[in-house]
Amino acid sequence: MTFPTTRLRRLRVNPLVRSRLNETSLSPDRLIAPLFVRPGKDTARPVSSMPGQYQFSIDRLLQEAKELYRLGIRSVLLFGIPEKKDLKGSDAYAANGIIQQAVRALKKSIPEMLVITDLCFCEYTSHGHCGILKPHPQPLSLRERVAGGRVRPQSFDVDNDATLAIIAKTALAQARAGSDIIAPSGMMDGAVKTIRNALDRHGFEQAPVLSYSSKFSSAFYGPFREAAESAPRFGDRRSYQLNPANIEEALREVAEDIAEGADMVMVKPALAYLDIIRRIKETWHVPVAAYNVSGEYAMVKAAGAKGWIDEEAVIREILLGMRRAGADLIITYHAKEFAAMSNERRSK
Repeated sequence: MTFPTTRLRRLRVNPLVRSRLNETSLSPDRLIAPLFVRPGKDTARPVSSMPGQYQFSIDRLLQEAKELYRLGIRSVLLFGIPEKKDLKGSDAYAANGIIQQAVRALKKSIPEMLVITDLCFCEYTSHGHCGILKPHPQPLSLRERVAGGRVRPQSFDVDNDATLAIIAKTALAQARAGSDIIAPSGMMDGAVKTIRNALDRHGFEQAPVLSYSSKFSSAFYGPFREAAESAPRFGDRRSYQLNPANIEEALREVAEDIAEGADMVMVKPALAYLDIIRRIKETWHVPVAAYNVSGEYAMVKAAGAKGWIDEEAVIREILLGMRRAGADLIITYHAKEFAAMSNERRSK
């Protein structure tokens, strides 16, 4: 059988036909807006590396959330910047910590807004790492021993089990404040099991856990660390975040979190890790969230400001790519502008 040479293009010519055959849908209700909250009043402090993003005081956070809800963004992810930091990140699990205050205010003001709370300690600790630190004395090299050296500076690592204890406290503090979904992001072994057990023991059996199961040690996080004031004071996070080169290791992390009780899993960053999203979706068929992170956002905003790209078209294409890869939900700093773009298109 022979076919006309134009048979594959025929369905693309008429825009009315073309639009009806979209295989991937993208709408504001699939997006989650990350928001940064800090102490104070009537404050919206711009994040210089992320144009259009701010650190909000709670009163201004409520204004922003209402505008997001009006535009069709019905889910937010909260990050807190505490007034004081300490070695254990105690504001993260304090009953009146900044996130707990924000959750209570949001749920009172906009009960229909889905509020997700990030559970990590890098914003709350004075050292900027994702848990409680323990020292690791470095062994002397042969050359140092021959030279008579006896002391070498200590290195530090996150104490996994000590951190689990404060993870449980934080999960309960967030749940008691009214968080709809708890999202642990510190990549500690056993975190999901610890959270699930703590929630179940204290009457929060219905509280879902969205685990940052595939969180890579990425160069795309730079602007976030300014926004959340969470850059490590020394060292890096490669001992607990994933190696960007490793697929199978990421899948093992996902399998472990699902076995421990994760209801949803996340891939972070998203744009350079679409293959991971697809592998997870095809393997487990669980809800998958993609985090369109700060560096991805900043690159688009910078190129758009220079006029080097059609910013609106690029935003839409990036988010479509994440949906096409298998993401059910997308956490993105573009949420508000995408919703505004979508509403403007519908009104024409």
